[in-house]
Amino acid sequence: MRITKLIGIVAAMLLGVAPVGVSAQKSGAKSPAKTAITRSDVRELPADQQIIQALNRLTFGAKPGDILKVRAIGLDNWINQQLRPEKINDDAMSAFVGNYSALSQNQNDLLGQYAEQQRARQQVRREKVDSTRAMSAADSIALRQQLQQRFNLTRQVVTQLQSSRVARAVASERQLQEVMTDFWENHFNIYAQKGGPGPYYLTDFDQNVIRPRALGKFRDLLEAVSQSPAMLFYLDNARSMADSSRPTLRAQNELPRARPFGRGAFGGIMGTMRGAQQRQRQQQQRQQQQQRQRQGLNENYGRELLELHTLGVDGGYTQQDVINVARAFTGWTIKPPAQGGGFIFRPQVHDAGEKLVLGHKLAAGRGMEDAEDVLDILAKSPATAHFISFKLARRFVSDSPSKALVDHATQVYLETDGDIREVLRSIITSPEFFSQQAFRSKVKSPFEVVVSAMRALNAAPDSTPRTAQVIAYLGQPIFGHQAPNGWPETGESWMNTGAILNRINFGMAAAAGRLPGADIRTLPALDTIGSAPRDKQVDAVVAAILNGMVSPDTRAVLLSGEHPMLANGAGANGIQNMAPTGTTADTDISGEAMADGANGQNAARARRNQNQGGKRGALQGRGFANIPQLTGLPQIVGLALGSPEFQRH
Repeated sequence: MRITKLIGIVAAMLLGVAPVGVSAQKSGAKSPAKTAITRSDVRELPADQQIIQALNRLTFGAKPGDILKVRAIGLDNWINQQLRPEKINDDAMSAFVGNYSALSQNQNDLLGQYAEQQRARQQVRREKVDSTRAMSAADSIALRQQLQQRFNLTRQVVTQLQSSRVARAVASERQLQEVMTDFWENHFNIYAQKGGPGPYYLTDFDQNVIRPRALGKFRDLLEAVSQSPAMLFYLDNARSMADSSRPTLRAQNELPRARPFGRGAFGGIMGTMRGAQQRQRQQQQRQQQQQRQRQGLNENYGRELLELHTLGVDGGYTQQDVINVARAFTGWTIKPPAQGGGFIFRPQVHDAGEKLVLGHKLAAGRGMEDAEDVLDILAKSPATAHFISFKLARRFVSDSPSKALVDHATQVYLETDGDIREVLRSIITSPEFFSQQAFRSKVKSPFEVVVSAMRALNAAPDSTPRTAQVIAYLGQPIFGHQAPNGWPETGESWMNTGAILNRINFGMAAAAGRLPGADIRTLPALDTIGSAPRDKQVDAVVAAILNGMVSPDTRAVLLSGEHPMLANGAGANGIQNMAPTGTTADTDISGEAMADGANGQNAARARRNQNQGGKRGALQGRGFANIPQLTGLPQIVGLALGSPEFQRH
C-alpha cells in the first residue's frame, strides 16, 4: 500500500499543472488567473523563468551556459534566430553526421544494393529447393557471405539513422528545427519494421523530406510526404490502383492505334502490324486488369491523410471522402528498388473517373492533378488549420491548450497560407506560453528524457547505437511505433508504475556513467565540489541540473540519498515494462531487430508481441541491470535526473 501511494504521489507531481517546487512565496509569482487569457503581450513568468521555459520547450533541454547565452543576446532575439535555422552555423553537426557511412550513401545506391540482396536471397532459396543443381561449397559460402553483407547494410542504415536522430537532438545548434523535426516525424509517423525496402527509404524521409521543411509551408511539407517512398510504402499507397470497374488513363508509352494507309500488299502488312499491336495492347490490358483485380484500391493512405495528417478525426469528412481521396492518389507509387526506388506516377493504374472530395468536384480524365487538388483542398481547410494549430500548441504549451491560443494560431495559419514558422511564432511568443500554468507542466517523453539528460550533463553526441537503444529500452524506439498515429503526445500516456521506476533507474544509470560521453566529473559547476559537504553538493546539483528550483520533498531525497521507491525494492536494477499506456511493448525494436524485421525474419515474433500487448515486462532485465550502488555526488546527480522536476519541462 505504501509503495502504491508513493507512486501515486510522484505521478501526480509529474502530471500536475502547477510548477514543481516554485511556490508563490519563493518565486514571487502570482497564482494563475482563473479567467481566460486575452490576447496581449503580458508574460507572467519572471525574466529568467521565461528563458528556462524557452530552453525547455524550444530545445531538448538546456546545456551548461545556455541560460547565460540567451540572457546575453536577449530572449526574443534568440527565438528569432531559432526560427531561422538556415542562418545558424551548424557545420560541426553536419560534419559529425557525415561520418555515418550508411547515411552518406545515395538512396539509389542503397536501393540498388537492396535489390542485389533480394536476388541473393532468392538464389539461396533456389539452392535449398533445387537439390539437383550442383553448387560448389565455395560458391555457396560466397553467396551466403554476400547475403550477410547486405543484411549488415540494412542493420547499419537503421541503427545509424536512429543514432543520427539522437546526435542531432543532443548537439545541433539548430535546436528548434530538431524539435520540429521530431514533431513532424511523429505527426507523419512511419514504422521502420514493416519489412521490405522500408528502412532504406527512411534516410531520405528524415534528411530530405521532413527536416528541411519543418518550418516551411505546410502545403509543401504535405506534398513532400505524400510523394515520399517511405510513406507510400508504409501506408500501402504504392500498390493502390483503380478498381477493375473504373476507367484508367492510357499508359504514356502505349503506341497509338495506326491509321489505314491503303489497300494492297502494304496495307496487308500494316494490317498485320496493327493486329499484332492490338493483340499486345489487349494482353497488356488483361494483365493490368488481373493485377487490379488482385490488388485494387487501398484506402490506408487516404484515410490517414484525412484523419491524422490534415483534418483530424473530427474534421467533417465522410467514408465516401476517404474513398475518393484514395482514388485520387491511385498511380502515386514507387519505382522498383533496382531502378532507384523514387516516386513515380503511373497513369495506367490511376482512377480517371470523376470524384467528389469534401464538396469539390474533380473532373474525369485527369492524372496527377487529382491528388494535387486534394492536397490544395486539405492544406487550405480551416479544419486542417485548427488541427495543426492545436497539435503545435499541445506540443509547446500544454497538454490542454486554451481555445483562445488555438483559435489565434488557426487564424495565423489561414492568413499566412499555412506558414508553419509564423504559426509557431504566434504560439511560442504568446502569453499562454509564458504563463505560470504552462511552466514545467509537460511530462517528457523517453526521447526527451534521454536527450535532455545528455545535454544537461554536457555529453558529446554519440555515434554508436547505444544512446538510441536506451531510448528504446525506456519505451520509445525511434521509428518504432507500429500504428500511424505516432507516439503519445500527452503526459498521462507515459506515466505508469514501470515508467516512474525506470525513469528513476535511468537517472542513476546516467550518473553512473552508463550514457556514452556523459561524465559528471567533468561537468562545469560540479567538477570542483567532490569533497564539499552534502548540502553544498545538493545546492550545486539543483542549480546545475534543476535550474535552482526544487520541491521540499525532492530536496529531502537529495539530502538523504534515500528514494522511497528504490528503498522499498521497487526495481532498483531492472528495466520494467515502459510501454506507454495503451501501446505495445516490443522487445525487438532496436536498430538490429528492425533490420531483422526489414528482411522478413521477425514477422512472427512481432505478431506474438502484438498479441501479448503490455501483459509482460517486455524490457525487464535489459538496459540498466546491475547499476552500482552510488554515493556522494553521483548519487545526488542520479536522484536529480530521476526527479519529477527533471522529468517535466
